[in-house]
Amino acid sequence: MPQGNPENVPEDGLTTRQRRTQPLLIVHTGPGKGKSTAAFGLALRAWNQGWPIGVFQFVKSAKWRIGEEKALLALGASGEGAPVDWFKMGEGWSWIQRPGREADHAADAREGWDRIKADLAAEKYGLYVLDEFTYPMKWGWIDVDDVVATLAARPGRQHVVITGRDADPRLIGAADLVTEMTKVKHPMDRGQKGQRGIEW
Repeated sequence: MPQGNPENVPEDGLTTRQRRTQPLLIVHTGPGKGKSTAAFGLALRAWNQGWPIGVFQFVKSAKWRIGEEKALLALGASGEGAPVDWFKMGEGWSWIQRPGREADHAADAREGWDRIKADLAAEKYGLYVLDEFTYPMKWGWIDVDDVVATLAARPGRQHVVITGRDADPRLIGAADLVTEMTKVKHPMDRGQKGQRGIEW
């Protein structure tokens, strides 16, 4: 895509403007760092364009206070740009599954997905950030075919970005834009844990 120009243009009867403003399903996956960070960068652009934003976090613990949440909620409340809503599905999984809690986490994930489906039907947001949403699908808590069908049938002009490792091939096939983050090097390789301002 030199200079942002598509290599080929389909004969679909749409104008350049119509084709340019179609809603996108975006997936950020892969083992590398930066999937959620990139999605929150998109949220900043959406805020600037005046698109209402809904962030739904499926895995990170509700106790975590991440920088993007604080910044986007402050921007949403500023009276400029667009409103921002931020939801955490239950307590979150936070990388260490608690024994005996899987049924609760699965129920929380399904409740979150039901909420998103209702919001999509109501065309509540211009951008949905479904953070770490690949995991509930991978673990069988949320049906992948239901996700794909629901997102394909969403009304209006609603963009959706889904983050997380191991995205299901059916989700990748349905997406308009897929980026795989690949790790080349990471401080954890030399025993360094995550740090403020970098990981959260």
